[in-house]
Amino acid sequence: MTLAELALTGDLARPARLTVPDLFAWPQHRVRVSFECATSGTQHHRFAGPLLYDVLSDAGPGFDPVRRKDRLRFLIAVNGMDGHHALLSWAEIDPDFARAPVLLAVSIDDSPLDRHGPQLVLPQDRCGGRHISGINGIRVDGRYRCATETSAV
Repeated sequence: MTLAELALTGDLARPARLTVPDLFAWPQHRVRVSFECATSGTQHHRFAGPLLYDVLSDAGPGFDPVRRKDRLRFLIAVNGMDGHHALLSWAEIDPDFARAPVLLAVSIDDSPLDRHGPQLVLPQDRCGGRHISGINGIRVDGRYRCATETSAV
């Protein structure tokens, strides 16, 4: 059986390639989610997996320790094998800010996702628009600064 891999890249001290079994190294969380879909009605699912925050924190995001709120400029781009993409801010998942319980699901409705790859699950999203199946890449990027911060005065 071939396992799907997810590449963690970007402004990280420890980029990595992870499979679903690798994601069991972090504490597992379980959530029940209801997505209100315009085309197929409400869907109910159970997901389990580690928090995105835990996995990315272990990869060592390149925050500037001198700048207290440097992590607020970091973005997280998630790509799925099917071409779907989602963008999150670090502040959404950071416990010091929004603390959103975003999961890298390793199972859906008790079925393992080893061959298909993990899924991005945002339980707080009403319609599941940022739900990504078969994640093959997550990029952490800290290049973004406000226009006034980068322009010459």
